[in-house]
Amino acid sequence: MLLIPCPWCGDRDETEFGYGGQAHVPHPEAPETLTDAEWAEYLFVRDNPEGPFTEQWVHTAGCRRWFTLVRDTTCNDILAVHQIGTTNPVHP
Repeated sequence: MLLIPCPWCGDRDETEFGYGGQAHVPHPEAPETLTDAEWAEYLFVRDNPEGPFTEQWVHTAGCRRWFTLVRDTTCNDILAVHQIGTTNPVHP
């Protein structure tokens, strides 16, 4: 079980959160020109690194706000937490 630090509510159990996937995935500039294969790539294919990985999370059972979290995928250590739109870590 993870203890996730919400930037607004503090440390909470992972059951209070929803996982939003990989952070910083750019939206296609001209979506109307994409083929079905390109749409599938955009929608479903994500990185799966070993080590630090930036993810989006939402505090569904709390403040309901989205934030980014940097998690080490090898050991689940949380390295940083950021409010959306900022680069300054709030706290891990």
